[in-house]
Formats: sequence, C-alpha cells, structure tokens
Amino acid sequence: MDIYYPIVTFIIFIILCIPGGKYLSTVISYEKNPFDRIFAPLDNLIYKVIGIEKEDMNWKEYSKAILFTNFFAFFITFLVFRFQGLFHGNAVFGSALSFNSAVSFVTNTNLQDYSGEDAGLITTMIIIFQMFFSAATGFAAASAFIRGLAKEKGLGNFFMDITRIITRVLLPIAVIVSIILIINNVPQSFAGTKIIKTIEGNFQALKLGPVAALESIKHLGTNGGGIFSANSAHPFENPNNFTNIVEMLSMMFLPGSMVVAYGLLLKNKKQGIALFVTMSFLFIVSTAILIWAEKSGNSAVSHIGIPQILGNMEGKEMRFGTVNSALFSSVTTSFTTGSVNNMHDSLTPIGGLITMWNMMLNVIFGGKGIGLITILIYAMLTVFISGLMVGRTPEFLGKKLEAKEIKIICFAILIHPFLILIPTAFSLIFKSNAVTNPGFHGLSQILYQFTTSSANNGSGFEGLLDNTVYWNMSTGIVMLVGRYLFIILALWLADSLRNKREVPETEFTFKTDNITFSVVLLFIILVIGALTFLPALALGPISEYLTVR
Repeated sequence: MDIYYPIVTFIIFIILCIPGGKYLSTVISYEKNPFDRIFAPLDNLIYKVIGIEKEDMNWKEYSKAILFTNFFAFFITFLVFRFQGLFHGNAVFGSALSFNSAVSFVTNTNLQDYSGEDAGLITTMIIIFQMFFSAATGFAAASAFIRGLAKEKGLGNFFMDITRIITRVLLPIAVIVSIILIINNVPQSFAGTKIIKTIEGNFQALKLGPVAALESIKHLGTNGGGIFSANSAHPFENPNNFTNIVEMLSMMFLPGSMVVAYGLLLKNKKQGIALFVTMSFLFIVSTAILIWAEKSGNSAVSHIGIPQILGNMEGKEMRFGTVNSALFSSVTTSFTTGSVNNMHDSLTPIGGLITMWNMMLNVIFGGKGIGLITILIYAMLTVFISGLMVGRTPEFLGKKLEAKEIKIICFAILIHPFLILIPTAFSLIFKSNAVTNPGFHGLSQILYQFTTSSANNGSGFEGLLDNTVYWNMSTGIVMLVGRYLFIILALWLADSLRNKREVPETEFTFKTDNITFSVVLLFIILVIGALTFLPALALGPISEYLTVR
C-alpha cells in the first residue's frame, strides 16, 4: 500500500497548483482579487509606516533593495546567534558558527552546523522571521523576473512585493498549516524545556517551543532546518504519515503554483504547461529511482546475511518506512527545502546520488521562485542552441537573445557547478579528515555539503564533521554567492529582455510552448548536468555502489 503514497501525493499536488497559480498570478501582477478587502488595508498600513513609494524599479534598484534588506537581516541574525549565550541556559555560538547560521537562514538555505536543540527561544523566533523573509525574497525576485519576460513597464517594487508575498501568501497559508499540525499533536508553545519522568523511572528534558509555527513556514518557504536535530524525523515535528504528507505538499505547493502563475501572466498557459511537464518528468523519474534504491535494500547489509524485507531501513523511522522516507528525500531535494525525515547519510549509494542530482540540476521546481528562474534560463539556452542548429538568431517570447543575454545566461548557469566542484576538490586535498566514512562515501559527504550549500537546500550527509571554522566559513561563502550573484544576474537578464523591441512571430519561430520544446529542454538539462557533474558522482556514489554490490 505504501507505493500509492507517491501517486496520491503528486495528484493532490497538481490539483492544488491550479487554484494556487491563479491566486499567485494576481499577487505578482498587483491585480485585484476577492481577498483585497482583507489584505489591502494591512498592506497600505505597512507601506505608510515604512514609507514605501509605489514606483517600479529597474534591475539595479531591485538588486540594491534585496542586498540592503538582506544584509540588515543577516546582521541582526548574526548578533542574536552570537550573543544568545548571555541568556541563562543557552548554548554559546562562536563567531564562525554564528556567521554560518546567519547566512544560512538569510539565504533560505537553513544549513544547521549546530544541534537544533541549542537554539534558545529568542533565536528560534528570529529563525521563524527569517524563514518568512528569505522565502519572500526569492519569491519577489522570481516575480520581478516574470514581469521582465511579460514585457511589463518595470520589474516592480521589491518592498511592495515582499510585503504582499508575506501578508497575502506565506502568513495566511502558514497559519492554516500550523493549525493542521497542532491538531495532529505538533507542539506549539513558548515554554522552553519540560522535565518528564520516563517509564523507567528516570527523568528526561524535552525541548518544546513554537514547533508548529516553525514547521509550517519551514516547509511552505522551502527553508529546511528545525528545532530538533532529528528534524522532521522527530515525532514532535512530524508525528505520523498524515503530517508527513502535509509537510511534503507544503514544500511542493508554492513552487509548483509559481509555474502555473508564469503561464497565466504570459497569457499563454501552454508556456507554463511545457515547463511543468519538464519539471514533473524529472521529479517522477528521480523519485522512482530513489524509491527503488531504498526498497532494494543495502547491498553491504545483504552480503552479511541480514534479510531486508522492508528495504534499507538504516536511518529511517518505522512509522514512515522506506517509501515515504524516500519520497520525502526526493521532495526536499527537488524543491530545495532541506528538511529531512530520515538520515541522508544512511541512504543507499544510488539513493544518495539521486538527492545530490536533484540539487545539482536545481531546476526540478526548486525553492521559492529560484527553480522557475533557473529552468527559464535553461529554456533560453535551449532556444539559443536550437537557433544555432538552423542558423537563426534565437528568439524567446518575442525577444532576440543576443551576445549580452547569452553571456549572462552562461555565467548564471556556471555559478552553480563552480561553487560545488571547486570547493569540493580543495576540501578533498586539505580537509579530507573531516569525513567519518573514508573512501567513496567520504567524497560523497563533502560533495553533498557544497551541493546543498550552493543550491540553498540545507540538508546534509550529517556524517561530515562540519562545525569547524573552515566548514562554517567555506559553506557560508558558497551560500552567499550562490544566492545573491545568481539573483542579480537573473534580474539583469530580465531587465535586458524587457527593454528589447519585440520581434514578430513568423513560421520559422521556434515554438516554446509545445511537447517538442519540452523534450529538447529536457535533453539540454540532462546533457549539461551529466557533463558537469557525472565525473564527480562517478568518484563518489557510483563507485561506492559498484564496490558494495
């Protein structure tokens, strides 16, 4: 029966994305909708208090607004982490760990090099705020990018965007999800720690806190992280199979709805469908392989004569089993959330490969808008390559892609592999003693750490000894560059296309809203991904798989 969970989850996801996309399109385009009577007064009050001028921004102004507000958020978060030890009972965070943690939450990565239980109540509240703010930042950047492609007068106003996204999208949905989680026994409290007496007669300290509030925005905002070190494997964060599905759908809902909204805003639903089909195909295939790998069991365990009727259950919760654990792993790495309900370090070699592959591609829906931007950049590259094949100047959505745009596209695509492969190679030479499982798996631990950092995912092969100055600083820098340089290039590209004169469509124009385009786009993504990352994967999980067979 477990095998039906992925099918049912994906069907519900598609059903939710249709109304979700329609609603998001009104938020992105500033159109009126039935909820204006509720949200408009609140938005206008915020605009008035903060002093927001409702004027469109160009890509430089929009980028500056993102960088300024995010730096301020980083500075506050750094101070909270660094000095939380001044409050009684709170763990002391060093400067490097505080830097890494602040960068992690501001960049929507939520990579935790510390134990979740070490964060005090005030720190947890700041983390929840950052989960809203960082998710809204990525959402706003995607909104501006779509406006550029939709030939709007400007890219919009960042301060209006981030306000509307929080008040009209993230906050109301997070409240609904929180209530659902509370009904299903997820704690919601401002109490710190509760001392209980166990059935053995001993006493145990259980951490509490605003768990439901954090869990809702953690998944809706594709943030990751958690109050507990066990993350969504902890019964307080994820008690049963129903909450497991709720959390997965929370991760999937908004990124999928963004693709639908994109087609609506371009007034060409087929454009959105073409991208949705491509992303869905990649997700379904990777999920199927991951489930197969975990259901097949661990070859190393089979060789010593231990039967694996339930599949590879190492590092997994009995209440979820192999299928629901594998599905969660595929969702959290495809939608770049980083939340985990099982130990990724204990996945089979092929299972671990798929989680890395999802993040390496970074186009399988992705996080709040960034996945959509990435696949649109790949779509432009696909048009360019197809144009070269037939000797025509490439056109995308009625705009010519010329030397300037192609340079930006290539640079944007190359950032991700550069931030993964170069630091991995350097760390293998100088910091290989950080791995806890030497050999092929140790390489995978390092490769995964920089992959999750560059993709702003946040999950990890937790066997890596990562709470050191080197790992805190190196992954912190990768998170910063992977987040903000990519967003700035994307906004520059959108603004460049917005200012171009529209080219009339002819019979020779390469259509980008049909199945042919989806197939070519899929081929380009897979070829570039394989050429870029396959050698590293061959040295890590593939070699490990061949060794333990």
